[in-house]
Amino acid sequence: MICIPKTFPLEKRMCIFEKKIMAKITLKGNPVKTSGNLPSKGTKAPDFTLVKSDLEQQTLSELKGKKLILNIFPSLDTSVCATSVRKFNQMAAGMKNAVVLAISKDLPFAHKRFCTTEGITNVVTLSGFRDSSFGKLYGVDIIDGPMAGLYARSVVVVDENGKVIYIELVPEITQEPDYNSALAAI
Repeated sequence: MICIPKTFPLEKRMCIFEKKIMAKITLKGNPVKTSGNLPSKGTKAPDFTLVKSDLEQQTLSELKGKKLILNIFPSLDTSVCATSVRKFNQMAAGMKNAVVLAISKDLPFAHKRFCTTEGITNVVTLSGFRDSSFGKLYGVDIIDGPMAGLYARSVVVVDENGKVIYIELVPEITQEPDYNSALAAI
């Protein structure tokens, strides 16, 4: 919201509300809104600070020079999210100079347990539990419906210079992302 200062006469004071366009997705066919939109292709990926499974912080800027696949999802405790981490782990095994980041609000302990149990070694898990800015910066916070407060399923591919080169906001939360298109962008 932008307001004209109180120094102006009353009849000239006003506030302009900026309308933020939110992406719309569905959960089992029911409409759900997100906090915004994914960063545009060709723009610089917003920096973030998330928490690794060892409770250390990870920023995007620390990964400069590597190609990144940000696999963003609601929770490892759902079958589709777990499947996406398994598939990206499998597909990322042979990629050179590329890192897959599995990002959710699950606690780092849950990430570590999942990766240990599943034998996941080609993915870095990151949690947004400490800092709410990631969801806002990337427009992936689900703001209504039964999954409000979690991240929308999406994929963002970032090149070694920090530029967004591929985006996908999965339109139906219960669907898997397009793995092949994400990997082709690398």
